[in-house]
Amino acid sequence: MPPGMADRPECWPELPLEKWRDTYATLHLWAQVVGKIRLRLTPLVNHWWNVPLYLTARGLTTSQMPYGERAFELRFDFLAHDLVLEANDGTVKRLALRPMTVADFHRDCLEMVRSAGFDVRIWRMPVEIPDPIAFDEDRVHGAYDAAWAERFWRILLSVDAVLQEFRSRFIGKSSPVHFFWGSFDLAVTRFSGRRAPERPNADAITREAYSHEVSSIGFWPGGSGVNGPAFYAYAAPEPVGFKAARVRPEAAKYDARLGEFLLMYDEVRAAESPTAALMAFCQTTYEAAANPGKWDRAALER
Repeated sequence: MPPGMADRPECWPELPLEKWRDTYATLHLWAQVVGKIRLRLTPLVNHWWNVPLYLTARGLTTSQMPYGERAFELRFDFLAHDLVLEANDGTVKRLALRPMTVADFHRDCLEMVRSAGFDVRIWRMPVEIPDPIAFDEDRVHGAYDAAWAERFWRILLSVDAVLQEFRSRFIGKSSPVHFFWGSFDLAVTRFSGRRAPERPNADAITREAYSHEVSSIGFWPGGSGVNGPAFYAYAAPEPVGFKAARVRPEAAKYDARLGEFLLMYDEVRAAESPTAALMAFCQTTYEAAANPGKWDRAALER
């Protein structure tokens, strides 16, 4: 990447929540349908790393999923605005992304998968959203503005480049940079190497996700009382002193309700160097977790 390219304004366009809220809600649910297919076909990997989607040069993909002697992948193409199925025997099928209800997308997506010879059944309920409606009954959500969907993906590309660079500086255990379709966020997580204390009354999903000490950072379009896209950072378990740490940029604040640091996306895009501002947030929030948590930084970092 030529120096400075990732700091160009077109790499960090505005993403006001109120202007694409309906498309966001629909796309979130479509992504859950596709993500549940990946969940159904892949073996459990530590911390549910078999669940997320991944950024591509055109959108988001499940990566390849095994099916008997065959394999296939599903990917959102936000340039052609298709959901694309590609199999290892050359089969290619497409479902146009256009305004349609979640119920119609759910039906057409599964029909496309089955017509290619992959008989996949998924749980029909969305997760991690308030007041969920079964996919096959949801005729409430159906907006799709292609321009906003593409813009969101292009922002993810810029964020992904910074998170990949941040990840490369850590030689301990770390997650891939991946997109969780449940919470609809792009995230990367570092691990201290130590097990975390058991969480009383935690469900199976939470127990697996937070079985070890972590410092995590990510980006999501907003919601849950946050009225706009934002970067977040948290530590689990949270060490004493974490919430009082001074992190950069100055606009970053600890949100006691969410239990994490927040940095609004608009603060980053307005910075002289958005990539430098985001990297500072990544590094200082990690240090806020690692230093009081007594991580062996000499052994874990390059």
